[in-house]
Amino acid sequence: MRRVRFSSRRAVPIIAAITIAGVVIGASAAAMTLGPATDTPTNHAVAATSAVPSASASRTGDERASRSGLREDPVPSPSASTPSAPPSPKKPAQSPPSDGGNVSSSGVCGASYYSDGQRTANGEVFDPNAFTAANKTMPFNTRVRVTNQANGKQTVVRINDRGPYAGGRCLDLSRAAFAAIANLSAGVITVKYEVLS
Repeated sequence: MRRVRFSSRRAVPIIAAITIAGVVIGASAAAMTLGPATDTPTNHAVAATSAVPSASASRTGDERASRSGLREDPVPSPSASTPSAPPSPKKPAQSPPSDGGNVSSSGVCGASYYSDGQRTANGEVFDPNAFTAANKTMPFNTRVRVTNQANGKQTVVRINDRGPYAGGRCLDLSRAAFAAIANLSAGVITVKYEVLS
């Protein structure tokens, strides 16, 4: 019977790979379980769909629409201001969804934009000229009125993707939607969001 020798040279990379995989899986599982302790939207009928984070006080230029990474989910801060009429977009080929509908919940958070050409979480091909947005919890096809707190400009977007995964943000807007309410060079802005029914 032939005896098999144990080679530590072969075992070290295998053990290292298993350890790294365990850490990555553990961190991913921990990130998925993070969330708000309580949920306080303005309408309890949409409590499961409106848990979005509040904006961070300080941001850097490097915080543009990162679609990867981990973040905490603080409770949104409700807002009671009355929105103004939506501006007409300058360059986008498509128009925003209808502005009509009752507001079922609202809050204030950070918003960024992204313009990659990948598929969205609901299976659509991402169109940077469409008035769409990503949110971690709102159902797909939810219409959301987004108002730039700095200048009062607003637009209506349709949720068709998941994200953002960067701290302090609740919405990743398409390039066209972001351009309708702010200069693209702003990168991240504070917005009021209103879920329309």
